[in-house]
Amino acid sequence: MHTPEPSRLVSLFLAPLGGVALWAAFPDVAWWPAAFAAVALLWAALRRDGAWWNALAGLLFGLTFFAPHIWWAHEGTALVPWIALSILEAAFLAAFGALWTWARRALRRWGPTARAWAWLAEAAAFALVFTAVEQWRAEIPFGGFPWGRLAWTMVDAPLGRAAWLGGPTLVTLLVATTGVLLALAVAHTAQVARGRRPAGLGAPLTAAVLGAAFVVGPLVLPLPTSQVAGAVGGPEGTNVLDAGQDLAEDGVLWAGAVQGNVGEPGLGSFANRAEVLNNHLEGTYELADDFAGELDVVLWPENGSDLDPQTTRDVATALDAAAEEVEAPILVGAQEWPETGGRYNVSLLWQAGQGVTARYAKQHPAPFGEYIPMRSFARLLSDQVDRVTTDMLPGTEPAVIDVPSRAGQDDIRLATIICFEVAYDEIIRDAVQRGAQVLVVQTNNASFGFTAESTQQLAMSRMQAMTTGRATVQISTVGVSGVIAPDGTLLHTTELFTHDTFAAALPLRSTLTPAVVAGYWPGWVAGGLGALLVVAGVVAHARGRRSARAAVAGADDEGPDSTTAGTLAGAGRP
Repeated sequence: MHTPEPSRLVSLFLAPLGGVALWAAFPDVAWWPAAFAAVALLWAALRRDGAWWNALAGLLFGLTFFAPHIWWAHEGTALVPWIALSILEAAFLAAFGALWTWARRALRRWGPTARAWAWLAEAAAFALVFTAVEQWRAEIPFGGFPWGRLAWTMVDAPLGRAAWLGGPTLVTLLVATTGVLLALAVAHTAQVARGRRPAGLGAPLTAAVLGAAFVVGPLVLPLPTSQVAGAVGGPEGTNVLDAGQDLAEDGVLWAGAVQGNVGEPGLGSFANRAEVLNNHLEGTYELADDFAGELDVVLWPENGSDLDPQTTRDVATALDAAAEEVEAPILVGAQEWPETGGRYNVSLLWQAGQGVTARYAKQHPAPFGEYIPMRSFARLLSDQVDRVTTDMLPGTEPAVIDVPSRAGQDDIRLATIICFEVAYDEIIRDAVQRGAQVLVVQTNNASFGFTAESTQQLAMSRMQAMTTGRATVQISTVGVSGVIAPDGTLLHTTELFTHDTFAAALPLRSTLTPAVVAGYWPGWVAGGLGALLVVAGVVAHARGRRSARAAVAGADDEGPDSTTAGTLAGAGRP
């Protein structure tokens, strides 16, 4: 469908408006329909046929989205790192603006001519290129930064259930396609109203039906949905959160969780180590009062103990006592400091009298947060890099830990995801492919104050639960912690900067969802097709320019008596 190009002024207005709309689709506003409006506004802002101009529009869209979306980076560090990260991520949206300009030229040359099919082709092409850029942003540089993916907005929408089929990649693709179909229908209606196009409902109706199908169609997918999930009676009148025992395929994991809190908001757990450790020990004794002998494991968050119990005797003694009291091993978030230098962010399964019986080291430390790439150069931009005095080393083993079963049956395999790793599909998918039956997301949000960082992370945990069909617990030092059913339903959340404990019955599942089986393929297909569209557009543009030059050269060869030459000559007369 051909629509008039917007003026430069209109384009500059639509782009930041779309960025604000996308921000509103994420927590804490969390109005998911705004994601479709954001895509529609971005499509409209990029209607001009100039790659540089569309790159500018994409940059404005990206800046007005990312700057407020990752405001927590300012809260956790300072002004310059927040600005730098916002600009870096917005640059990918600028690249998308240019790439889409070239890809659209392929549609104009080789695309379908029937209006309804042309609309669908344009929407699908836009979505493919957008999804491809989003995939690249999740992988580069320094391992990528998947924050702000369109998919994360859909955890409360019917469309979000498509994660079961194709993971967050498919969800993003469907959101982007639907947003463009909405924009095309609105643009057509506006032209009809202005008398620029004959009235007709066929194409807009087709677009509306397709868009609606993408939004509500995933409701028919067979996600594992519980009929009993919720709070149920536990030992001695306590409440236990049932994450769907009726969905269990391999039994049930009874888990306690401790959100110990850190005292004063903003200090972070590193600033008051002993207090943080003691808070989590206290929470474990609280669980022991109600659930001693009833739990398979007690879950602590990332940095629940910043002192390594393997090298600090007092911490080891305290953990032994707490584990004995609750009669269950404790999954402890801690730091390891090897003699060879650096440090590891680890999950340690601590059993009374035995110490560490299983270990996972974070595979994907956060660049500029947990380690500093190009430290000398980065210091020129901000002295905040010196807050990270020792770079974190990446672990090399998969994110799984085996917990002994109280019933003496087979060990229970947990996917142990640490903090930002919840945004990286491949880490979680690999753990599930290796037999993980439950997802545990350990995180430390103490440095981010009362921002939306923790709730954004909780949305990702919910999407990963849907993607894998696994019950999930997100446990944080300060909140927001939560319990999630295998279909992404949020059953319980805690408040920020509060002390809290809870127990949950988590169904153990071994069935692999289509998204897990598909592995990297959805991302590879989207990235490959998006790249092909861009290349086709570049080729189409080059052929068009050659044809135009050939036509001009042919007209010149015909001589001054030709009609074309005469017309051109006449046009130059005074």
